[in-house]
Amino acid sequence: MCGRYAASANVGELIEEFDVEEDRTGEPTRTLLVSSQDPPAGTPDHNMAPTKQAPVVLTRPARGGSEVSADPTRQLRLLTWGLVPSWSKDTSGATRMINARAESVATKPAFAKAVASRRALVPAEGWYEWQVSPTAVDAKGKPRKQPFFIHRADGDLLAMGGIYEFWRDPNVAEPDDPAAWLVSFAVVTHAAEEGLDRIHDRQPLVLEKADWERWLDPDLTSTAAIGDLLAPGPAGRFAAYPIGRAVGSNRANGPGLLLPASRADLVGVVDPMTGEIIGGPDA
Repeated sequence: MCGRYAASANVGELIEEFDVEEDRTGEPTRTLLVSSQDPPAGTPDHNMAPTKQAPVVLTRPARGGSEVSADPTRQLRLLTWGLVPSWSKDTSGATRMINARAESVATKPAFAKAVASRRALVPAEGWYEWQVSPTAVDAKGKPRKQPFFIHRADGDLLAMGGIYEFWRDPNVAEPDDPAAWLVSFAVVTHAAEEGLDRIHDRQPLVLEKADWERWLDPDLTSTAAIGDLLAPGPAGRFAAYPIGRAVGSNRANGPGLLLPASRADLVGVVDPMTGEIIGGPDA
């Protein structure tokens, strides 16, 4: 997975779709961004990129004033994309940990504790991937890359399986200071299914609604309890189509990024469903 997705739903839609009991997106949180996030965190973002804050669904004990309830609630929070393990000396590794491979997430030191008890759902309209052309090159003589948008074929929002972690900044004295804690997440990925593997060899783990509660349950702390959810789901759930190249810029945004590219603009692009090469001398 290349590290971009469309988080186009607003907070109200996410609360309804994911049966959220506690909306905590309005709370002050620590960010890794130097400049203000654009679009603002918690609003629809059609080009979600690493180190941005994104809406994430998780289950944790609820808070009520100074009291903390023992009963967990389903919450919507803004978390930073790019996981920083609790034992990290600093946050510099966040951009290298945007994804966690399903095959090794339970054994990698950076991810093992998080997948055991800190699992989350990452809502998205779909994700972006770049296909490397087998026939066409760019102006620098390198293989041409064509962006695709991949989404659920039934049009529903998808829920990517994620894991999250808390990192405490030792330089901030007060633990109640929002700047003292960074809460970050990674998206779990697995081998791409047939068809999508013509675009990229990896894809995010997408969980079906019937599995959301079990994935979010913090009391299920053994790999055996959720191991089957780490396996690829049934093939055929997704559709993919080539889009314009504007998505390659972090500054580009808006629903226009999802518009299909004109067939006339495609050069050396492999149709993911048929394997046909579109555009160029070998088309």
